[in-house]
Amino acid sequence: MSNESFAELFAEREERGPCQLYLISPLEVGGAFPDRLARALDAAQVAAFQFRVKGVDQHQAAALAEPLQRICAERDVAFIVNDSIALAKRLGADGVHLGQEDGDPREARRVLGPGAQIGVTAHDSKHLAMEAGEAGADYVAFGAFYPTTTKEVRHRPDPSILGWWSTIFELPCVAIGGITPDNARLLIEAGADFLAVCGAVWNAAEGEAEAVRRFTALFA
Repeated sequence: MSNESFAELFAEREERGPCQLYLISPLEVGGAFPDRLARALDAAQVAAFQFRVKGVDQHQAAALAEPLQRICAERDVAFIVNDSIALAKRLGADGVHLGQEDGDPREARRVLGPGAQIGVTAHDSKHLAMEAGEAGADYVAFGAFYPTTTKEVRHRPDPSILGWWSTIFELPCVAIGGITPDNARLLIEAGADFLAVCGAVWNAAEGEAEAVRRFTALFA
C-alpha cells in the first residue's frame, strides 16, 4: 500500500468511515505463516498489518518480514513495523508503531519521512495520547481493554476513553487488547477507528479467514 493511500484511512473526522481491522502478527511468523496471512487478508478488507517479532536480530527480522511485506503490498494492506524505527527504515515499511519506550514520534518522522504512518501506544492515558498527537503521531492506541495473553497487561482503560478522544480530536484511535468478535461491538460503538487484533485471529478455532470475516461483519 502506498503511503498516500494509507494516509487516506486517517482522514479528517468529518469524513470518518466505519471502524476497520488492524491485524497484529503472532510472534512466530516463519514456516507456513505467510500462507496464513494471505488467507486472512483475502477473506475481507484489512486496513493494516503490524509486524511484531521479539528476540531476533534485525537481519533475521528483515528476512522474516520480506514475504509478509510483499503479501501486504499485493493486497494494498499497510505494513507497519512494531517498535523499531531502524527496521521500518530498512524495510521501507509504510510506518512504525511505537510503545512508550520505543522512541519519539519526532525522530521516527525525521528518519522515515513525511509519508510514514506513525502510531503511538497511549495505554489508558489521555495525557500520553495528547502528547503523541502533539509530537506528530498519525494515530494513538488505547488498551488493553480486555484480558490478553499477547503481552503483559498493566493498563485497563475504560471504553469511554475512545469516545472522549474521538469527540475532541481528529487523529484516529486504535483499540487493542483481548478483542474478539464477541466483545468488539462495545469498542466500535464507543468510537474506535480501528480494532487491533492478534490472538482472536491467529488462534481462532475456525481459522484466520473466518475470524477476519467475523470481525469485518461487525463494521457494516
